[in-house]
Amino acid sequence: MSTGPFDDLDAYIALPRVSGLAVSPDGSRVVTTVAELNTTKTEYVTAVWELDPSGVGPARRLTQGAKGESSPVFTADGDLLFTSVRPTEDDDKPPAALWKLPSAGGEAVRLAELPAGITSVRTARSAPVVVVGAPLLPSAQTLDEDRRLRKIRKDNKVTAILHIRYPVRHWDTDLGPDETHLLRVTADGGVTDVTRQPGPALGEADFTVSPDGSFAIATWRVAAPRAALRSVLMRIDLQSGERSVLADDPEADLENPAISPDGTAVAFTRESISSPRQAPRITLCHMRIGEESWRQLAAGWDRWPASVTWAPDGAALVVTADDNGRCPVFRVGLDGEVTKLTADDFSYTNVIGAPDGAIYALRTSYAAPLHPVRITPSGAITVLACVDLPDPPGELTEVVATTADGTTVRSWLVLPPGGQERSDSGICSGGQERSDSGICSGGGPAPLLLWIHGGPLGSWNAWSWRWNPWLMAARGYAVLLPDPALSTGYGQQFIQRGWGAWGEAPYADLMAAVDAAVADPRIDSERTAAMGGSFGGYMANWVAGHTDRFRAIVTHASLWALDQFGSTTDGAYYWAREMTPAMAQANSPHHFVGSINTPMLVIHGDKDYRVPIGEGLRLWYELLTASRLPAADDGTSPHRLLYFPSENHWVLAPQHAKIWYQVVTAFLAEHVLGEQVEFPETLG
Repeated sequence: MSTGPFDDLDAYIALPRVSGLAVSPDGSRVVTTVAELNTTKTEYVTAVWELDPSGVGPARRLTQGAKGESSPVFTADGDLLFTSVRPTEDDDKPPAALWKLPSAGGEAVRLAELPAGITSVRTARSAPVVVVGAPLLPSAQTLDEDRRLRKIRKDNKVTAILHIRYPVRHWDTDLGPDETHLLRVTADGGVTDVTRQPGPALGEADFTVSPDGSFAIATWRVAAPRAALRSVLMRIDLQSGERSVLADDPEADLENPAISPDGTAVAFTRESISSPRQAPRITLCHMRIGEESWRQLAAGWDRWPASVTWAPDGAALVVTADDNGRCPVFRVGLDGEVTKLTADDFSYTNVIGAPDGAIYALRTSYAAPLHPVRITPSGAITVLACVDLPDPPGELTEVVATTADGTTVRSWLVLPPGGQERSDSGICSGGQERSDSGICSGGGPAPLLLWIHGGPLGSWNAWSWRWNPWLMAARGYAVLLPDPALSTGYGQQFIQRGWGAWGEAPYADLMAAVDAAVADPRIDSERTAAMGGSFGGYMANWVAGHTDRFRAIVTHASLWALDQFGSTTDGAYYWAREMTPAMAQANSPHHFVGSINTPMLVIHGDKDYRVPIGEGLRLWYELLTASRLPAADDGTSPHRLLYFPSENHWVLAPQHAKIWYQVVTAFLAEHVLGEQVEFPETLG
């Protein structure tokens, strides 16, 4: 039976992917970006598409750049801006420039370019003001000087960076010598730097522009004790460049600023700085601009707001927050009253309010990838035509478990198509015979894969192209997606249960979830495996050292030796807030390598700065030398290491994502199904 693109990796990887959303100030136009696989199948190229706001007409492609476009945003006049890398005769891949597609029609024109490109774009809703984020060298006083210095480095093949402060890396990027600046762009393409000498404060340039274009508010990183960072809100005058701290809290990070429609107030999130004994908490805040104090909104609401925007009338905020395996849209009144606006099984992002009271957003779930929708004030939801959504094989259901301490742990459970129930009599449901291997001819009870999410502060509540359970369902597996302790969307206490004690409540919750899943007669309790990435990889390693119930374990970008990890990760100061040295020792999986009796597939990318490659290399060596399944005298073992020299924490290149799935499915087939499957020939 065909399961569409899910039984063909090439077809799956070629599926178009939606991201980003922009709405014109008058609400008449909506655009998104769609990434499609290029002809060599080694890169996704993103284009801007226009949607019919009513949901009736088809989407139409607006841009055709060979290298793609991103960051679409409308100006107050309705022109569409975006960034694009467009080759010239002199440069096949120049830095991303700012382009304009006039509302009156015609071809896109280049509006502005900077020596190292443009990374972000914001506009004023009611004024012809455009502000971009861009990297500049710290010693350059002008753009010409920046170009000269870059040419010197390039001509001399210099990549060295001299650091004077922490951090030095972020995810897969070496920080410096560039520093992010904000620059005002005029209608004729002129550029003015409005953040002289910002240092590393702007980071990834999280900022918003006031409706009248007179000022911006940015998340501004400042130094904190013990080589740490924290975030304040900085007000920046867009004419003079004068800046002043708008809001500061030494005990929290202030982020996600959103300016009210009349420009008189700002809403933002406050994330308390954690300690090894106390998990962080995120709350929603409101401040009148010009006043010195702010107040929390809905302080008793036991959810974490993940994004903040204003209702067009300025009477309320519209936010999203993880909630019981979903991420709904909520309305939060300025009096603190919280109202859930969506009651389906989806997770929402990129929420934007329109003047008529409608809300546009992208939504997703494990049943569907991101797609654009319109939500009316009455709550009616219309899907906006865009790309065709794939039809996943099998069934998506929920499983609820109760742990020994009485905590409820919920999971998504993906069931494969055509599965049959277990039967102790040897007769499968429907009268089919059971083979010697215990598999019913009609599909049989499904082998189970436990997938453990990363974070750890997160939730399995959205479609993932990189961890897609339907690819496994198409191969006959059931996939369990639990939210154990530390997961978001279940209240502060649920997070606190696992804080600083990763190997305790999270592990117990995972085992309880598996127990509940295998109680389903459609699941084969004897053929199981566990998988996880990042924190999920940590938990996979912990599971390997604490139980033999699984036939195989796949651990991706995983933490292994917490004492080693803590000072080498890209945000070591944050890790110091998570665990004391003693807590790290007590919760470190490497102490239990001698108990590992399960074949493990270790996967790691060399450009992973969040969980450095040393974690994977040490795990691999210690499996071969100190586990209960060590390497034989000829060097062979049941363990495997899949190493990506050019990949980061996620493995993003299409050809490498394909290999990732091929190797994982082959490893699982050998150890869970008892089948020999060849590894891809592209491995040599």
